[in-house]
Amino acid sequence: MLFLLFQLGNDRYALDASRVIEVMPLLELKQLPQAPKGVAGIFNYRGRPVPAVDLCALTLGRPANERFSTRIIVVNYADDSGTPHLLGLIAEHATDMLRKDVADFVDPGLKLREAPYLGPILMNDKHPVQWIDEQRLLPENVRDLLFSEPAALCHETD
Repeated sequence: MLFLLFQLGNDRYALDASRVIEVMPLLELKQLPQAPKGVAGIFNYRGRPVPAVDLCALTLGRPANERFSTRIIVVNYADDSGTPHLLGLIAEHATDMLRKDVADFVDPGLKLREAPYLGPILMNDKHPVQWIDEQRLLPENVRDLLFSEPAALCHETD
């Protein structure tokens, strides 16, 4: 199986590459005032607005460093009803791929209730790599904000 690697702080993580639509350079985002922790804004993806979540802000409490290797990973994210939506994940050092058998990843032996997205770990000589389930990444308040039914726009005319 092919994985896209990225970093949160000094730790390495992996996403199933089959779930990734595109890896893009870090773009300028339209900010969302009063957005919850981790919601970085909205970016233009092929003519349509797509929300972006900063994985460092969401998990570590600080924004991702703006480096050449910081990328927006575009994925399909299914809402609670199963409807797929485009979602941008901002991640540092998102430039490497890894091909490993699923069986090479082992249960870490603990489950963090506040981090249900953390999956099994690949133990290798350099650094362990933990599998992230992007479908379990967003807290409920963020899912509700990003994927709720759009409110009807109202424009007053004279």
